[in-house]
Amino acid sequence: MAAPPTTSSHIPEAWHLLSEEDTRRRLEVGAQGLSAADAEVRRQRFGANEIAEGKRRGPVAMFLAQFTDFMILVLIAAAVISGLLGDLTDTLVILAIIVLNAAIGFAQEYRAERAIAALKRMAALQAHVLRDGHSALVPAIEVVPGDIILLEAGNAVPADVRLDEVAQLRCEEAALTGESEPVEKHTHALHEVDAPLGDRRNMAYKGTLITYGRGRGIVVATGMQTELGRIAQLLHGEEEGKTPLQKRLARFGKNLALVVLAICAILFVTGLLRGEPLLLMLLTAISLAVAAIPEALPAVVSISLALGARKMVARHALVRKLPAVETLGSVTFICSDKTGTLTENRMRAEEVWVDGSHARAAELMLESAPVNLDAMPTAPKPALLLALALSNDARFAADGGVIGDPTEVALFELARAAGWDKQALEHNYPRRAEVPFDSERARMSTLHATPLGVVAFIKGAPEQVLPICHDQLSADGIIALDRGEAELAAERMAAEGLRVLAVAMRRWPQMPSDVGSEAIESGLTFLGLVGLMDPPRAEAREAVQLCQTAGIAPVMITGDHPATARAIARRLGIIEDGGEVITGRELARMDMAEFEEHVERVRVYARVAPEQKIKIVRALQDKGEFVAMTGDGVNDAPALRRADIGVAMGITGTDVAKEAGHMILLDDNFATIVSAVREGRRIFDNIRKFIKYTMTSNSGEIWTIFLAPFLGLPIPLLPIHILWINLVTDGLPGLALAAEGEERGVMQRPPRPPHESIFAHGMWQHMIWVGLLMGGASLFTQAWAIYTDHGHWQTMVFTVLTLSQLGHVLAIRSERDSLFTQGVLSNPSLIATVVFTIGLQMATIYVPFLNPIFKTESLTLDELLFCLLMSSVVFVAVEIEKWFVRHGWLYSSNRPVTRSGGAAGAGARPDV
Repeated sequence: MAAPPTTSSHIPEAWHLLSEEDTRRRLEVGAQGLSAADAEVRRQRFGANEIAEGKRRGPVAMFLAQFTDFMILVLIAAAVISGLLGDLTDTLVILAIIVLNAAIGFAQEYRAERAIAALKRMAALQAHVLRDGHSALVPAIEVVPGDIILLEAGNAVPADVRLDEVAQLRCEEAALTGESEPVEKHTHALHEVDAPLGDRRNMAYKGTLITYGRGRGIVVATGMQTELGRIAQLLHGEEEGKTPLQKRLARFGKNLALVVLAICAILFVTGLLRGEPLLLMLLTAISLAVAAIPEALPAVVSISLALGARKMVARHALVRKLPAVETLGSVTFICSDKTGTLTENRMRAEEVWVDGSHARAAELMLESAPVNLDAMPTAPKPALLLALALSNDARFAADGGVIGDPTEVALFELARAAGWDKQALEHNYPRRAEVPFDSERARMSTLHATPLGVVAFIKGAPEQVLPICHDQLSADGIIALDRGEAELAAERMAAEGLRVLAVAMRRWPQMPSDVGSEAIESGLTFLGLVGLMDPPRAEAREAVQLCQTAGIAPVMITGDHPATARAIARRLGIIEDGGEVITGRELARMDMAEFEEHVERVRVYARVAPEQKIKIVRALQDKGEFVAMTGDGVNDAPALRRADIGVAMGITGTDVAKEAGHMILLDDNFATIVSAVREGRRIFDNIRKFIKYTMTSNSGEIWTIFLAPFLGLPIPLLPIHILWINLVTDGLPGLALAAEGEERGVMQRPPRPPHESIFAHGMWQHMIWVGLLMGGASLFTQAWAIYTDHGHWQTMVFTVLTLSQLGHVLAIRSERDSLFTQGVLSNPSLIATVVFTIGLQMATIYVPFLNPIFKTESLTLDELLFCLLMSSVVFVAVEIEKWFVRHGWLYSSNRPVTRSGGAAGAGARPDV
């Protein structure tokens, strides 16, 4: 046979444009299907019908990757230097912290690379094919281009198929296209090259589900050449960017290392020029370098994020990757899929138009209960409900639920809620015949026996039903139909995003001999219009408002029609009347530069393809925004991976979406994101507090040692003192800061600008002046002790510096509020840590066998009281600083500025 057409290009063939005959000719397949030999040749050529899985990191490689961060490498170097100096204790402490950090990161990220595997699990396991003229059941992996596939309700589509025969075939494509209801299929060739997937009604795609009817088609793409495979390619191609916290800490670590090395070099050279011993200055410089690196920072960050992740599980948010907890605090845009995320993912009757007036569906239920089931209703509303109940194929399942086409289920539930129960009615109005729905007529009819004869109920698209109606049922009986009025009502309902159905009836004294569509569907009596919608979640509007209050712009991205998207967005408060809605087709015509001019203003996108979701995320990121993408379908997975944080739905979400996301909402509740944002902001605030604490402490140590020679004072601290202060004051108090509660008004401020320095809002000024104050208090203590002939001056400096840092950690628990307003005991773990650390410090002074180890001497009561007085200076000074901040006299120009039109906050210092 001739070689079959290649489909190796990643650009999909426009199979929807070809007729059935052209498709067969292109794929060289006859009516009998492929022969077994032909199928084998094609399988060798095209490969297995499966989603390729990229090379995945093993557990060992994943664990080793935890040690590649710059800060971790600096800490490893510090541990090696400490070991060479003979300080095995500090070496072991640093190594333990490094391993702890790596273990936490490894445990959280072990399941990070499974998105492609989840795509493979979505594929059908078996497929019905026509081979050598006979139906055969073959493994889906063996299906090849050119195979003729037989489809029926309940089948998963095993490959991309060009349909050539359908019988009321409907396909559930929500996971791939975002459509909230099954799509009616046909076989006609289309004419739009760039038609969205959801509009390609002559195609069935791999991984979707047949919900109704049956059909047949020709396989046009398998494996990675399918639309599902294209999404897998997108997942392969989308690398996850670093989170804002990772970026900030990387910059911080590199800058810190350079500064510390410069200061230590200056200290070393200055000491030598003063005639200090070479070995002492070398040990002092290296000890100061080790102490100045905040080795507890990675552990504090990891533990802060892990504790936050545990709290978020209780709030129905499961974090798969720890940095995602903090990332939420920087998010400026939340791009959310509509179906199943902002809406309930089920159709519901919202509105009816009967007898010339509109009514909410709930009103219809209250006033239209059946009175006499034995007689045909003569009022329009009861007649409409009777038609909805009987002309319906939805039914009760064994578990008590209702199964069937989502539209019919919605009509079934509307009638049943009003008291028109289908099962009870069928005893009085048994179905005698039906004319099934098809896409050409866009309507269906059922015929039922009645006590007075036969009645047919017809429902379908208004444009197909109204032209065949000749009168209408009103409260005054049968009257002439005002078709123009009914069409205007249908147009108004459609403009509000409702799917509109028209309902009509016709009576006969006895069963007609011809029950074909042309005989039955003419001369009808119009009953009314029903508008249906996949309604917004009850809590979604409040969640959207909370996002907006927090300075976050919610954006709806959906595969649904623009009118539906606009209506849902308006009801949720995402856009106002007249707000801009961009369709996938319009988006495709824009280049990236043109699109970026609009992207921060657009709040609704409709009829978009998966790669266009990535374009939206990229455009926002190019404008400096931090983007969260929520979603539940396969079509969301590439954008979930590309986004700064991908938020997958836990209940309705596909495995693909869950594996691609950074976080999973266990309750599928959009409002849960707001709780996650609050927690993310709290965590970042606490990480900032730790950095402020540890770097101010290290600054105090550096100033103390660096300035002493210039003031004519001897080296105030020995290497063992520096390392001890570093060990007891950096670690435990810093970890206790991770448990600090949230700041007041945490959700009334806008998001942090993504490129804002971690030292913004007065933090770098605080670190400098408080560090200088600590150093000044320590050097004043040294000078006073030497001047007054107190021989214990070195132990006094050691004690003042240690206790100053503990006073500092109590004062910075809030950036604005006084410790006494917060409550001294409101963070019990921190208080316990401070008391414990003071006890350890006193032990180094007053436990005799520790004196030679730590080079200390017991202080007199007067010396100890003087140390307590000098160390309290820092606490008092920081409380005064916060008083100035509360009154707007300090750092006020550094407060966040509310975003306008989606732009990031202004007024922040550049990156540090």
